[in-house]
Amino acid sequence: MNFLRKFEQAINRLSGAFGWLAGWLCVAMISVVFIDVIARYVFASGSIAMQELEWHLFAALFLLGAAYTMRENANVRVDVFYGRMSPRMKAVVDILGTLLFVIPMCTLILYSSYDFVSYSYQIQEVSADPGGLPYRFAFKALLPFGYLLVLVQSLAVISRNARLLSGDADVKSDCETYTKREKV
Repeated sequence: MNFLRKFEQAINRLSGAFGWLAGWLCVAMISVVFIDVIARYVFASGSIAMQELEWHLFAALFLLGAAYTMRENANVRVDVFYGRMSPRMKAVVDILGTLLFVIPMCTLILYSSYDFVSYSYQIQEVSADPGGLPYRFAFKALLPFGYLLVLVQSLAVISRNARLLSGDADVKSDCETYTKREKV
């Protein structure tokens, strides 16, 4: 069990780092949107690059923050049923949901995005719009990277719930430790 705990801690730190980065990307995105709105409506001057940067930042925020969301157990689910379950039943549902849905979805996206990203890199894809952003392939590379982070975090979720089912008393304190440490 000690190995599983250390494994989870390493993955949780990784997800926490990218969650922190996603938080700053959110600040950057809000700033870019604010500047773009001021430029457009106050100075009547719009920018294709600014608009593209907005949705690139949003995509990066989502893709890099998804594993952190999963780590914090803040993902969307049907809480009407889940909220009434015992901790052991929640652990079973989390393990089954991760094995049946999350891991296959991440694997499919990783597999199918390889050609998408590699082709974009090979042609050094840039924006098709005049005045758009260069290096579109770099943003496209976040797609498999973000889902790789979710895949790795899903292994930590399975590990945490397996430890809970085995009666490991440290599971709850581990989760609380990460949440408290990062909120300080």
